[in-house]
Amino acid sequence: MDVLRDKNGLTEEEFLAAYRPGDYVRPSVAVDMVIFTAADREENNYRKVPEKELKLLLIQRGGHPYIGTWALPGGFVEPTETTEQAAERELKEETGVEDIYLEQLYTFSDPDRDPRMWVMSCSYLALTDSRALTVKAGDDAKRAEWFTVKLITENQQTDSFNDRVTRITDYRLELTSGEITLSAGVRHTFTRSAKGSENSFKITENNGLAFDHAKIITYAIERLRGKVEYTDIALNLVPEYFTLTELQQVYEIILGRQLIKAPFRRKYGVLAEPTDKTTSDAGHRPSRLFRRKWKT
Repeated sequence: MDVLRDKNGLTEEEFLAAYRPGDYVRPSVAVDMVIFTAADREENNYRKVPEKELKLLLIQRGGHPYIGTWALPGGFVEPTETTEQAAERELKEETGVEDIYLEQLYTFSDPDRDPRMWVMSCSYLALTDSRALTVKAGDDAKRAEWFTVKLITENQQTDSFNDRVTRITDYRLELTSGEITLSAGVRHTFTRSAKGSENSFKITENNGLAFDHAKIITYAIERLRGKVEYTDIALNLVPEYFTLTELQQVYEIILGRQLIKAPFRRKYGVLAEPTDKTTSDAGHRPSRLFRRKWKT
């Protein structure tokens, strides 16, 4: 069998022996974790069923760059692991949990997104019930906090020209935890043409968030809003046993709007099955508890 050689007359073994990776600019690779949970809002009236809030885990950076600002938990990918393995490791280190819902979002690769060097971020979305978490800050963070998160659409316009359609959405991202308030403006431009589609995100205003994390958070909420319409992804934010009211509240905090009870239960009630358990909260009328209906 003839040995294959390239245009320089080298075999593959000879080529690899002479190859010098340092001749090429290489980015570092990091993972950033967008960890959402649905938590009960504190209520003074114990007879009232607690309402839900969508919460996002952020860490306060303890070192440069962006010292003192808030960021998504994450870190660099080690040479011996995949990005998914790095995400699972970071998730366990930051929250103390594993084996929860995790999916890759997007790779953010702007050369100037990190002032230190070219760092590509492979972002991941994680969803969990807050009661299962033990949150802790990593070695390079001052502290970790859950922030109530809201993504508000301030303006949206669509333009068409020939076979090209462009939709521009201006968002306001708001995050609060006690006395801490963070915010950002993000513009999402989506273009569709005969050649395909293209997404771009631009931060138009930033108050307290590190790097380009306002983009990543906005992208994650958009993804979550889209998937709740046709999957059972929202059930990753409720405990094993839940009421249909709790489930509806989870959908409402994701979508950012109130839903009518009857149509909601017709559409999404099929995702859950009733159990023989009921709630036993003092001050509340007992309600039937449901659990996730797993497809066979």
